[in-house]
Amino acid sequence: MKAFKLYALLSISLTFIACNEPKVSTLWLMGDSTMTDYANYGEDYMTERYPQMGWGQALPKFLVPDSLKNISIFDVDSLVVVNKARGGRSTRSFFEEGRWDEIYNQLKPGDFVIIQFGHNDASESKQERYVSLPGYKEFLRLYVNQTRQKGATPILITSVCRNYPWENDRLGNSHGDYPQAMMEVAEELDVYLIGLTEISANHFTLMGRDYVTVNYFMNLPPGKFVAYPEGLTDNTHFQPEGADAVARLVYEGLQGLK
Repeated sequence: MKAFKLYALLSISLTFIACNEPKVSTLWLMGDSTMTDYANYGEDYMTERYPQMGWGQALPKFLVPDSLKNISIFDVDSLVVVNKARGGRSTRSFFEEGRWDEIYNQLKPGDFVIIQFGHNDASESKQERYVSLPGYKEFLRLYVNQTRQKGATPILITSVCRNYPWENDRLGNSHGDYPQAMMEVAEELDVYLIGLTEISANHFTLMGRDYVTVNYFMNLPPGKFVAYPEGLTDNTHFQPEGADAVARLVYEGLQGLK
């Protein structure tokens, strides 16, 4: 009788422990240079790349357990963020290089996949990157459908704005019809969507052209950073403050998904 009671108590205890194990999922990031993690490029980041930073590189700090409670679609205790974005990639080149296969083969039920492409898809002068609008939509459909086949959740994010064109102190869209094409796919397939093109344009406009040019984008004076001794003029890629600002916009966008 005593042995039975002990067995019953152990069974209840083990069940209690199992029920209280933390729920952990993986968040995969796939996209281009504005999202990538330059610290994982296999080189000395501080001497070769810094201060260049992708917004995906800054995102994990906004997805700590306490912050996850504010995002209803992430019904988990913690997220492992795996940043597979890479500079110069479009929806097509990311697929052709096997980068999507690498993610797909590791996807598990309950995972999430954030997809941001468009910067390079629109580059007609660079045929290794360029994807027509119909082709762009087809690749997005492929990513969405195959993510769902694995029991994971896709999240589409339209391209973050470049620091142009400015008109009457307001930042416009440099990505043509690609953000709209992504929005159409999101509506067609009923996919979570964050309209980062418009959201970032509004935020950069609020901060002002002069401020974001110097503090957000990679416009660097000579002699300040080891990696850029001659300085740099770059209105596409971000310094840490810009990456942090965009990551916060994405975090707030995630909060708004229901």
